[in-house]
Amino acid sequence: MEYAQQIMAYRKDEVNEMKAIVINCSPVRDGATAEIVKIISQCLRERYEVRSICIDDFSFSFCKGCRTCHSTAKCVQHDDVDKIMENYEWAEVIVSVSPSYWADVPGQFKAFIDRCTPWCNTHEPHAALSTGKKGYVVALRTGPSMRECQHIFDTIEHFYGHLEIECCDRLSLCSVEYKEAVEPRKEEIIEFCSRI
Repeated sequence: MEYAQQIMAYRKDEVNEMKAIVINCSPVRDGATAEIVKIISQCLRERYEVRSICIDDFSFSFCKGCRTCHSTAKCVQHDDVDKIMENYEWAEVIVSVSPSYWADVPGQFKAFIDRCTPWCNTHEPHAALSTGKKGYVVALRTGPSMRECQHIFDTIEHFYGHLEIECCDRLSLCSVEYKEAVEPRKEEIIEFCSRI
């Protein structure tokens, strides 16, 4: 093997060690949010090992508000939240892609956030993810105003902060309702990916 090919092979192996997860925070598996997840996943595969998941792929219950996890660092419920958190632990980079449902994240994703209280750094003991994780957010909404996107950023970045995931960048996409509205925004999405 020529020296240049060896260097390229080494760089490819080195790059593939980094892992990224791209999360469709919407329960819709084939809508505009899913299309954005697909574009981001394809872009990141050039530099990362990538997993794409949809919140609707998992089954879990609402938080019971029992606060048992404040003293045990574990939830009394055992369901697919554990599987989602395994993906969070696996990845160094986490990209959350969320549509606006009444100016906030979809209820399914909010229910997941609520269930992450065992990992929340506001009480001791608490479970913890490995350090050094970086978080990114893409928010989309059907209307032209940025205000709803800002609220989504606030929700997800607040969540990241309590899991000690560093908030690194965000992208807002207004006036996106259906899949067909994503294609004209593809360059913006690709440019955002270049910063991840």
